[in-house]
Amino acid sequence: MSGITPQKVNYLRLSITDRCNLRCFYCAPAGEWEKLPAPEILRYEEMLHLARVAVAQGIRKIRVTGGEPLVRRGVVEFIQGLHQVPGLQEVCLTTNGVRLGELAPGLYAAGLRHLNLSLDTLRRERYQELTGSDHFLEVQSGLEKAASLGFHPIKINCVVLKDLNDDELLDFARLAQERPFQVRFIEFMPTVSRRKWNRHFLPMAEVRRRLAVLGEREPLTRKTCAGPARIFRFPGFRGELGFISAISEHQCPECNRLRLTAAGRLRPCLFGAAEIDIKGPLRQGADDAALGRLFREAVNLKAWKPEFTDPDTFHPCRQMVSIGG
Repeated sequence: MSGITPQKVNYLRLSITDRCNLRCFYCAPAGEWEKLPAPEILRYEEMLHLARVAVAQGIRKIRVTGGEPLVRRGVVEFIQGLHQVPGLQEVCLTTNGVRLGELAPGLYAAGLRHLNLSLDTLRRERYQELTGSDHFLEVQSGLEKAASLGFHPIKINCVVLKDLNDDELLDFARLAQERPFQVRFIEFMPTVSRRKWNRHFLPMAEVRRRLAVLGEREPLTRKTCAGPARIFRFPGFRGELGFISAISEHQCPECNRLRLTAAGRLRPCLFGAAEIDIKGPLRQGADDAALGRLFREAVNLKAWKPEFTDPDTFHPCRQMVSIGG
């Protein structure tokens, strides 16, 4: 396992819904996934129960994801509940920002400070093309609202798409130059047809090459519960830039994450097919010791090496919107 021990797994990505109010082609294309019936989605009290079990197994950070988590009713109260789980050190949220302006005050009052905003373009017309919706102004307003309230860190996640948004790399970088944001560039994963993926994939080495005009970058120390991004400071920047290269530069030996889907399945790896049903045992009355064993089983199933080496052979067993990203 390349020196990695199970104790290193300290980060859980928790999907609270498979619904989304956008239709980004690489995640939730229109009409191409079957939404879960409501009774099949974990209830909030079940998620809080599993969060306590996870913390007992060494999880110290939980990131709430979707789908789009802010479309689920009661999310503010749920976030508040997570902050009350003993031993949980970090609670984070990833959102597309469409409802952020509306919900940011409540989220802040609930204790949330760590915020990731998924945004692949800074141009309104292009935003509509990429997401299928004209919500760019709401997202922009939500970002400003979050910044004014004092959310920190605010991380902006941009999936780099060749010939679709790669002409905006410097525009995104300037956000981190002018504001105390962390802008993270993410490689396009092979979640679509091979033809479409090959057409729009841009390796992170090329992204870094294009951004070399910004000056010499200084690597920052990776925090204990941090995800896969490699973070750098650039001269004159108020914020930072990050690079996530899950395809061209596999980071599997450094992975510290598990995923829990809205359907109640533990996934050791985003790219792997392995899933463990934890909802069934939970609803059948399994005690915390038994549920804890399922978390340990998921850790033991982590491959610590790439689950695939050729995008031709990879396609996730379900849409990204159903996995939780």
